[in-house]
Amino acid sequence: MFLGTHTPRLDEKGRLILPAKFRDELAGGVVVTKGQDRCLYVFPTPEFQRIAEQLRAQPMTHKAARAYSRVFFASAHDEVPDKQGRVTIPAHLREYAALDRELVVIGASTRVEIWDKVAWETYLAESEDDFADIEEGVLPGGL
Repeated sequence: MFLGTHTPRLDEKGRLILPAKFRDELAGGVVVTKGQDRCLYVFPTPEFQRIAEQLRAQPMTHKAARAYSRVFFASAHDEVPDKQGRVTIPAHLREYAALDRELVVIGASTRVEIWDKVAWETYLAESEDDFADIEEGVLPGGL
């Protein structure tokens, strides 16, 4: 499970050093793709394969699944982190998430998310009231 918030920087070659806390689980390979809310999702390869199976199980006639699959797979980039734990973020994904030098990398359970620092701070500020007002139905059984 990926947890926590980290603030690495993107180098001049578009590489990100993965937080040390995440490296072991991601060492075997990752898939980076467009996420929702203009962030990037980083999945360990086995988790990406699990999600791919779920999407493949949807009928091709399901319009929303078809549309999501197109964006999700077309933007996907796979690679194995180097010995320093670095992965390259392709230009089209950096552009999509408006990534500059300052980043925020968060653990989001089964995936890692990469955010532009300003975008993350804005998202977090706008989401605080929603988080505080979450109804019981969102978290079965409550906390």
